[in-house]
Amino acid sequence: MKVLLAGANGYIGTRLIPVLLQKGHTVVCLVRDKRRFHEQSDYSDRVTLLTGDLLKEQSIETIPADIDAAYYLVHSMTQADDFAALEALSAHNFVSALDKTNCKQLIYLSGITNDTGLSNHLLSRRHVEDVLRESKTALTVLRAAIIIGSGSSSFEIIRDLTEKLPIMTVPRWVNTKCQPIAIRDVLGYLEGVLLNELSFHKTFDIGGPDVLTFKQMMLSYAKVRNLKRYIITIPFLSPRISSYWLYFVTSTSYSLAQSLVDSMKNETIMKNHDIDTVVKRTCLTYEDALKLAFTKIEQNSIVSSWKDALNNGYLTAGFMDQIKVPQNGTLEYKVKQPFKRESAEVLSNIMAIGGSRGWYYWDWIWNIRGFLDKLFGGVGSRRGRTSNISVSPGDVIDFWRVLLADKINNRLLLYAEMKLPGEAWLEFKIIERHGKTFLSQVATFRPRGLWGRLYWYLMWPFHLFIFKGMAKRITDFKEG
Repeated sequence: MKVLLAGANGYIGTRLIPVLLQKGHTVVCLVRDKRRFHEQSDYSDRVTLLTGDLLKEQSIETIPADIDAAYYLVHSMTQADDFAALEALSAHNFVSALDKTNCKQLIYLSGITNDTGLSNHLLSRRHVEDVLRESKTALTVLRAAIIIGSGSSSFEIIRDLTEKLPIMTVPRWVNTKCQPIAIRDVLGYLEGVLLNELSFHKTFDIGGPDVLTFKQMMLSYAKVRNLKRYIITIPFLSPRISSYWLYFVTSTSYSLAQSLVDSMKNETIMKNHDIDTVVKRTCLTYEDALKLAFTKIEQNSIVSSWKDALNNGYLTAGFMDQIKVPQNGTLEYKVKQPFKRESAEVLSNIMAIGGSRGWYYWDWIWNIRGFLDKLFGGVGSRRGRTSNISVSPGDVIDFWRVLLADKINNRLLLYAEMKLPGEAWLEFKIIERHGKTFLSQVATFRPRGLWGRLYWYLMWPFHLFIFKGMAKRITDFKEG
């Protein structure tokens, strides 16, 4: 059968595609930028790609009429004032396009909303459900609490908090109950309801076997990792302070921290188990889900990560448009470092930069820059990287976004997501000329006004040492 997938570049969508392909389905992916999908996916030649922006109805009119089912896996975690209206518009446009096809079923992954006094984001999820129900297509809604898996935002935040803080003073929302579910089980349910008529026009809660507080989840994580942790609850921490606490301790953005704190006041527990009559499945326990996540991390096989989502949610414009480094109105610092070893070895060092490997030279300066970025509301450097051995366009590397990772032409291009009075690019390329091989390393900055230029010249002394030292270490570095 032919299946349409909206949100194919997202955390869930990226993992659902191979599941559908393995079942023999024909998959059509709706994406905003084919370049990113082609580069990050090793199955891009096995699916059909459609380019379109869900906020622009005319751009998604190319959806084929002969699709049998559709997944709507589009969410925003931004705190923008109009995010709910934009989410509703996106869903409305999708329904309008879908109603012109022969689609029999629409599947939406939502959040558990059984509590009272729902957060703005949970209210928006429920409203999107209502919009999708206006379709002539039979709607199936799966409502999940937090999802545990390698690269998921919930897992990474629990990981950050528990690994970094032996003693935690935490807000009272840590006593809120939820029913976590493993990413493997979410995918199982998403595939299990596909064109299953028992699921048509139905809404199901899905969750694992454990009902836990956030405090219990952190302590269980500590148990799995053989860590001794102490958690002290402070009841008077305001949501704003809680958001800042989460933002500075973990790798999350402040916008996501606000959204999470806002939602963590609500209990997310299954109200019924009707899904058991439709999809027979024994779900992983919370601890087993954690162990599976670490197995994937240790094998460097993290398929997708929330960190690779764009900063402002799915509504952000295509960042890949920055792939052409501007030539006019810019300032540059270039380093050319000759080397005599195999180019493949140096390229491997380039592609492994950042994250646990670090920046090869004066890492403490990069860490200070990341901390200062956090202070001013930026992403900081705690995001690390999804995989230590591979990198693709769209991935994050600390406070950079990967625009190009071209192993054929020996080139890596990064775009800065830190707070800056301008725009910045960092390019690494191996060049061979006249029988000689060297690493070309170019930092490009397009300043915004007088302050932008002042910033560049204030940083110039650091560039002299950091970039030269970094280039030499990249060409010399050998593992072990």
